[in-house]
Amino acid sequence: MKLNNLNFETWCKNHSSDHQAKWYRELYPFHIFQKIDFDDRLIKTEQIINLNGVQYTIVILTIESQENGRIKTTFDLKTNAIQVFESTSSTLNDSAFKAYYVLINTNDPNLQMGVDTTLYRRLTPSAFYERLVKPTVVMNASFFEFKNNTNLNVLVHRGNLLALNKKDIEGKGKDTLTYTHVLNSAMGMQKNGKMDIAYTYTDSNSKQVLYQQNPMTPIKNKNARLGLYEDAVKDLKKWKLDWAVGGGPVLVKDGAIFISNNEEKKFAGKAIADHHPRTAMGYTKDGYLILLAVQGRMKNIAVGTTLTETAKIFIDLGAVEAINLDGGGSSCLLINGKETIKPSDPTGQRPVPAVFFVK
Repeated sequence: MKLNNLNFETWCKNHSSDHQAKWYRELYPFHIFQKIDFDDRLIKTEQIINLNGVQYTIVILTIESQENGRIKTTFDLKTNAIQVFESTSSTLNDSAFKAYYVLINTNDPNLQMGVDTTLYRRLTPSAFYERLVKPTVVMNASFFEFKNNTNLNVLVHRGNLLALNKKDIEGKGKDTLTYTHVLNSAMGMQKNGKMDIAYTYTDSNSKQVLYQQNPMTPIKNKNARLGLYEDAVKDLKKWKLDWAVGGGPVLVKDGAIFISNNEEKKFAGKAIADHHPRTAMGYTKDGYLILLAVQGRMKNIAVGTTLTETAKIFIDLGAVEAINLDGGGSSCLLINGKETIKPSDPTGQRPVPAVFFVK
């Protein structure tokens, strides 16, 4: 598809000097595409699009579904507020690739979004789908511990704190230290409807989620049994949430790649460059929630993505912020109860203690 008479010079006058980068980030493929009517009957017909106070004349010369690397799927969705897309390119950076993403208009008052979790047990996403009375979207969420089936990251639903961050994180690989009071990243929707990604601290006594906007270097000590450091949390604020999903590391901040793995201690050394199945979420500045599931660990079919590649996908989708969630064999995205990506575990869907859902 080509855009005819898109007044780039006029657009540049209304934006910062970083014209080319902002052009691709803000107009391609999402912010302007969401306003275009792609009805075949409108090919070679002028459409007037208003964006950020600037008027554009758009003419669709031809429709080529493969050109932007993704195509809208044929899931029977009950609302226009939820759109599901499938990747159409079989490769990403010369590696086998397959992914789905969901765009959700959170400004729609009829949508219900939130988190569901079990207590010391795990269910497959399909079992959660039945338990939640068949929502439109079900996606795996936070990291968890196999031994006792507990969530390792904050979870909030309708303002209620359902799961706490793990306070102490053991070093990975050759790192034998224990990192205490790591501020784990989480994405949430505040009670005023605004989405945000922040670094969180949970307190089981007050049952509150405290947060700050920037990552903090964790406290290093060979002894994990440290008390609460006043300096670690003195500047944190109470986060008034409707829902929240913890994970990490952060992938995108202010529309640019920003991977906070060093502060959150999620992956060892060069592991951030490994290809794996991924689950992640982010949001755009105009109130769209983005859910992403990347298939992986399947040679010549889909190898997965690195954290950096995952971040780039979100930037291409117009995200201002994005966060990585539990991936690998846990990655699963259901639409109307049907699998999108194929789970990488040989047995199929991995049971998990928590999911994010939309209905």
